Amino acid sequence: MVQYPAFKSGVWQDSIDVRDFIQTNYTPYEGDASFLVGPTERTKKVNAEYEKLHQQEFDKGGVLDVDVDNASSLLNHKPGYLDKENELIVGLQTDAPLKRSVNPFGGMRMAEQAAEAYGYHLSEKLKTQFTYRTTHNDGVFRAYTKDMRALRSAHVLTGLPDAYGRGRIIGDYRRVALYGVDKLIEEKQKDLDGIGTGPNETMTEELIRLREEVWRQIDYLGRLKKMAEMYGCDISKPAVTAREAVQAVYFGYLAAIKEQNGAAMSLGRTATFLDIYFERDLAAGVLTEEGAQELIDDYVLHLRMNRQLRTPEYNDIFAGDPTWTTESLGGMGLDGRTLVTKTTFRVLHTLETLGPAPEPNMTVLWAQKLPQGWKDYCAHVSIETDSVQYENDDLMRERFGDDYAIACCVSAMTIGKDMQFFGARCNLPKALLLALNGGREEIKGKQVCPATDLPAPGALDYEDVLARYKKTLSWLAHQYVNTMNVIHYMHDKYAYEKIQMALHDTHLAHRWMAFGCAGLSVAADSLSAIKYAKVTPVRNADGLTTDFQIEGDFPKFGNDDDRVDAIAKELAEFFYSELRKTPCYRGAEHTLSMLTITSNVMYGRNTGSTPDGRKGGEPFAPGANPMHGRDASGAVFSLNSVAKLNYDACRDGISNTFTINPMALGKEEPEQIQKLTRLMDGYFGQGAHHLNVNVFNTDLLRDAQAHPEKYPNLTIRVSGYAVRFINLSKKHQDEVIARTCHSCL
Repeated sequence: MVQYPAFKSGVWQDSIDVRDFIQTNYTPYEGDASFLVGPTERTKKVNAEYEKLHQQEFDKGGVLDVDVDNASSLLNHKPGYLDKENELIVGLQTDAPLKRSVNPFGGMRMAEQAAEAYGYHLSEKLKTQFTYRTTHNDGVFRAYTKDMRALRSAHVLTGLPDAYGRGRIIGDYRRVALYGVDKLIEEKQKDLDGIGTGPNETMTEELIRLREEVWRQIDYLGRLKKMAEMYGCDISKPAVTAREAVQAVYFGYLAAIKEQNGAAMSLGRTATFLDIYFERDLAAGVLTEEGAQELIDDYVLHLRMNRQLRTPEYNDIFAGDPTWTTESLGGMGLDGRTLVTKTTFRVLHTLETLGPAPEPNMTVLWAQKLPQGWKDYCAHVSIETDSVQYENDDLMRERFGDDYAIACCVSAMTIGKDMQFFGARCNLPKALLLALNGGREEIKGKQVCPATDLPAPGALDYEDVLARYKKTLSWLAHQYVNTMNVIHYMHDKYAYEKIQMALHDTHLAHRWMAFGCAGLSVAADSLSAIKYAKVTPVRNADGLTTDFQIEGDFPKFGNDDDRVDAIAKELAEFFYSELRKTPCYRGAEHTLSMLTITSNVMYGRNTGSTPDGRKGGEPFAPGANPMHGRDASGAVFSLNSVAKLNYDACRDGISNTFTINPMALGKEEPEQIQKLTRLMDGYFGQGAHHLNVNVFNTDLLRDAQAHPEKYPNLTIRVSGYAVRFINLSKKHQDEVIARTCHSCL
């Protein structure tokens, strides 16, 4: 038996502290990608099995199979395998690869609709099990007020997690490998024994709830151990080898996605942690570089098999069947050492060994002092695969430390110590139209906000409109917070995340409440048009705006023009300040994002014409992006506008999806890599937060739309996540094609 050297001692031995273990034991890597190897024959064989099933899934309309008899949970399915004889890492959500499970805990009607959309019907046995059980969705709609319902149905507040799992909670899956489940149970039991047991403590509602939550966490840690046993694996004790460590981390994540079907159940930041085990195996001579890449390839391949059963309405908001299995890579430590390791390279390299794919959602934490070899390799992979997003580590590290990760697309939180209540977004352009229509919804005429008088006839006055808009946003902010409070109270009550929270500290350092906005550039351009041009509403017989007459030109967001960029910045800051006036559930701290996922299409479809010249039904720009084609001054100017938005008012993230023609970066790849890394250094050096990078000509997308069979794995970044282009609906494809593709810097 191999005698491994002991890990270096530290605080991590006396308490649950994964960061200390990493800082004490990891090996920074400042070299280039030359050590990487290609896929082994075993990897090619297993990957071919997956690709065959993935094609069958596509041919069947996006869902290969559904288990209609069993609710998704840790122990409700027999072990399943992709290729039992050749897999190095094991574990599936059900008993067969790509077979989806049903999760009725969020809502039974939602589960039924999701199954029926693909030709499946839930068994009577399963439906009977939930006949007398209150689901999250049941509880939410019992508690909603008339105003909340009206804002939801009018698409002012949309994408609310009131009918599905909330997501955005990152379990510290590394704890399973480092400590083993028995130790985690032991520590949770100590916590439980200490809650509400002090001699002078009052058993408050919060303490009662916490005691029950920790009891449930312990229960599900036991189920996690049993789930692993079903696959012949013992995760009760700490992992010793790299393979054991990878398997244990994966089992932790697998348990989470078996239990919940939330959006954005991110993986965390596992590469640097796992590298410690890889370095030990390599030093002991029991692992080669080929073997190391094989393990990572298997790990990532199993992450790619994550599937959830969604309704068509969900897919309309979050197009392309994403799961946001986000892995955060790189960054710098507080001590000045890079957190890039050889395994950081290996994980990103899977986009080459296995081919491009949306999952896991590869997220590079970019810092000015990152090793150049890593920067160059990231740029190379972006150019080759269009599968990588970047976030400003220098910005986030000083606020969250050096052991944070990204949930979903752009949301940072400290791993195992923070959690987030997720909450979709407010439609900013529609809110502006409500202000111009006396609180009535512009399409159906329903009174949604408190009634007010209409603006004076003729051209709109900027100061008058701004005052009306702010009054509307203030009222909406209060309703938005209250709606979120209802949702998350009910989610904790009826669909609590036992495993994910079991892999957190019992006494959390921070709860975040994530609010969001859609259509920032439309709203900013609309206000700019009213201020700098002449905008006159066209109203119907009922007094509702149907269109706007615009005379003259006006500055547009995305051209580095402070006149309009300041409007966008101030609008985001104002809405954030209004949200903060209403307290959040469980003392959570308000955060705000400029992020739409792909709901910018759905939002636009349900929003009338706006004062910027956008016509009713047309999509918004995604996230914080300038509107399609309006950022006409070049790539740098577009990036500069987005960089002006204030991250401290938008700590839930500022999404920017950027597309550039390869020729704008240079004719040869070395030149393209150099220019792309410099572009990102300049962008993030201004304090910008996020960048999706696409390097292609939109003619490629047009050809893929016309001939999908030629592009089965064409992967692009859309809004904080990647998708296979052919998996998007035509309306979503059309919107992506319409986005600005910069032809010059």
